[in-house]
Amino acid sequence: MTTTRRLDARPGGDGPALARDVRGDGLPVVQLHGLSSSRRRDEVFGLDLTAGRDGLRVVRYDARGHGESPGTADPDDYTWPALARDLLALLDEEFPGRRVHGVGQSMGSATLLTAAAAEPDRFASLTLGIPPTVWQWRREQSRVYELAARQVERWGGARWSEVTRQPPTSPAIDPARPVTAPDVADEWLPAAFRGAAATDLPPEEQIGRLRMPVLLLAWPQDASHPLEVAEHLLELLPDARLEVARSPTEVEAWPRAVSAFIGGLTDETAAAPPR
Repeated sequence: MTTTRRLDARPGGDGPALARDVRGDGLPVVQLHGLSSSRRRDEVFGLDLTAGRDGLRVVRYDARGHGESPGTADPDDYTWPALARDLLALLDEEFPGRRVHGVGQSMGSATLLTAAAAEPDRFASLTLGIPPTVWQWRREQSRVYELAARQVERWGGARWSEVTRQPPTSPAIDPARPVTAPDVADEWLPAAFRGAAATDLPPEEQIGRLRMPVLLLAWPQDASHPLEVAEHLLELLPDARLEVARSPTEVEAWPRAVSAFIGGLTDETAAAPPR
């Protein structure tokens, strides 16, 4: 397996310099993380959804303001449409003229859906891990993010993480997993939360027109990632399947499920240039 790191790429010439790494050879894959997370934090949490999988060329990147990528204090830069524009510009650089398999979790799943709604022919498939609150489920979570932004401004990200930490509610989350602070600088974290509070997916009718194969990965009893959202997307998307993990062991199997899902699709799907 080959791995390279790129820390100075600038999608589209005018976007943020998104930190990324490239590993493996094979089908083109782009991998996204969740809000306040990063490539590194996904590894700590056991949510690197393509870890150890052969036959894939995976570009993982830190979203704007997350991990090693620079950010801003403007909430508009952290809405899902803004993050989707960053993603599409990155694909122009990394996989020009190719359909790509998108793999994400939480905010990354929402970014993928937003980008796919704008340019569906760019994606051969989508893997949507623990989709976040959307549509009718979003309002209460938006209030949570607004409160979090004010608390971070008062306490800082590390202290906020300590004060608000709760035991996992889902049986799929390992209660012994490491505790980490948000991987976003304090100067940007309030804006990231406010951007998340102000954003949502495109209308259901638009999402329901997406025709690429979709794998949904979910777990129960998590208010930030309701199983009901994944089930609703399963009904809405024409070519979707859902796997629900109910234990940490089943979450550990997700990379194998992702690899089998992508590998089971025809190579021509990814090789064909966008129309």
